[in-house]
Amino acid sequence: MSTSAAPSSLSRSSIVLLASLYCAQGLPSGLIAHSLPVLLRQHGVDLALISLLKLLALPWLLKVLWAPWVDRLASRRLGHRRGWIVPLQLTVVSLVAALALLNPQYLFGQQIGLLLGLLLLINLTAATQDIATDGLAVRLLPERWRGLGNSLQVGGYKVGMLVSGSGLLLLIEPLGWHLSLTIVALLLVLMTVPIARFNEPRELPFNASAAESNAGPALLWQHYRGLLRQPGMGLWLLVLLSFKLGDALGSPMIKPMLVDGQWGSAALGQLTLLTTLAGIAGALLGGLLYARIGAQRALLGFGLLQALGIGAMALLVNQASDVTLVYAVTLFEQAADGMSSVALFAVMMQQCRREHEGADFTLQASVQLLLAGLVGATSGVLAKSLGYEALFSAAGLLGALALLLVWGYFRKRGGV
Repeated sequence: MSTSAAPSSLSRSSIVLLASLYCAQGLPSGLIAHSLPVLLRQHGVDLALISLLKLLALPWLLKVLWAPWVDRLASRRLGHRRGWIVPLQLTVVSLVAALALLNPQYLFGQQIGLLLGLLLLINLTAATQDIATDGLAVRLLPERWRGLGNSLQVGGYKVGMLVSGSGLLLLIEPLGWHLSLTIVALLLVLMTVPIARFNEPRELPFNASAAESNAGPALLWQHYRGLLRQPGMGLWLLVLLSFKLGDALGSPMIKPMLVDGQWGSAALGQLTLLTTLAGIAGALLGGLLYARIGAQRALLGFGLLQALGIGAMALLVNQASDVTLVYAVTLFEQAADGMSSVALFAVMMQQCRREHEGADFTLQASVQLLLAGLVGATSGVLAKSLGYEALFSAAGLLGALALLLVWGYFRKRGGV
């Protein structure tokens, strides 16, 4: 497999930079994935419509179509990836600030179309920023640090989700919607400071005319052809399609299930706080173990834990009042999710070619989201027709079956 060259060491400033970028990505994601499903359900919004929030993540799937241009085009003044990240992150700040100015009673009722439109724009902007961020991360992370580096990626993202997920749920009752969303916007501004001050190294002289001459419509196929021709890539793409399917099917319905089990905003905020911390701990543990046991054992072992975690949610359907059981299952599920995500991202980085880091990682990430987004969008409909218990049981089984493809991929490669 062709890999991208990376420096032999990672500076403290680079660690702060990457942590802030992924934390910034987690802030709007936590709002959409954790806070809004609870708030929408409390305002009587139908489960099917709540599950459609997953479709708003479509830009994260489609970003593969414009990722080559993010890799190719650069700003003379701000630098290559910095020139993309700074203005896009400030755009997300503006969109979150716009949400803060609107009345939540209307947003969750008559103006729900406006809410969905703003959320779609947030996802579009954040997804484009993510292309440049991932390309920068692949460049900055040394090969031997990629397991722990992805712990930083997953951990930073989960911290952002923690703040706008559980933090927002805990604050929204005493502070209200307007002030709570304003705090999220201000935190995004703070997370922009490290990248604004980052002095991006220019390894190759920027040639605007050369970049523009090679940026035509044919660039899309030219850019990805080399990646798709790498040995074993076809089977690896099948792994990416299936590895997170079980989690995608079950996870959107965890919060609505608990709301229906009489869990309030404050209780859910505290639960999300602790489970996110468990996810961060799982990401750190996953990075440490990945360096010791290798990619094959990490993906198989952590993937099995992931399947068991989402499947175990079926135990909570009629036991939502058992607080100890709820915490035990959700803490385990989030820790397993953090471990499996770190292993998956680390192997994805191995496939990236030099000078194509952002687009190569993006293609893999988009493939991973392809079926996951569609499956997640049907979770509410399936929960209504089959019930929560059947949904979570099916999710666990789906996650376990995906491991057969992981085993087949590494068997073909001879193990890693």
